[in-house]
Amino acid sequence: MALTKKILAFLLMATLVGVSLGAVHKVGDSAGWTTLGNIDYNQWASSKNFHVGDTIVFEYNNQFHNVKQVTFQDFQSCNGASPIATFTSGSDSITLKRPGHYYFLCGVPGHCEAGQTIDIMVTPACLRPSASPLSAPNYSSSPSSSGSAYSPAPLSPASLPNPYQGSASSLQALSGSLTASKRFPTSWITQQQCSSKSYNLL
Repeated sequence: MALTKKILAFLLMATLVGVSLGAVHKVGDSAGWTTLGNIDYNQWASSKNFHVGDTIVFEYNNQFHNVKQVTFQDFQSCNGASPIATFTSGSDSITLKRPGHYYFLCGVPGHCEAGQTIDIMVTPACLRPSASPLSAPNYSSSPSSSGSAYSPAPLSPASLPNPYQGSASSLQALSGSLTASKRFPTSWITQQQCSSKSYNLL
């Protein structure tokens, strides 16, 4: 019974930690959600990385604007008549719960046509960059047609201990460095697992 409680507590903590890892993005940064300033919201979105579990925040004057989540077809035609969801608080926090595209526009007449629209592309949470432990080796990445490929960073002779100037501990350190250089990081395995899944990104 005690073991079951510990397991449940661990799972709950793991879930809470996973939720807290989501990033928060304020749409338009300091400008917020507006028609002023000729803000290119899609250019803003393309400069960000959105993952499942992240939150986007629309801040605006709700006397003049709103936020409508729409389909791709309605997004293309600036049609906010049949939205998936409508937000009007002036400070709307929307959690991105699935991978794919999220389409938003302002439903006030003329605002969508003036550029108050945004396409948010969300990738699976397992593709979120994560900080490596201090003891982990450095890896360099290079894009390929099949996705991201990881290769160990080269080891410089200066970074390795000289086995001829030390004792058995130097040999152990040398062996550990060479072994570490051959390991793949956990993130590489996660990337492969993600790429093996099918996601509807339309």
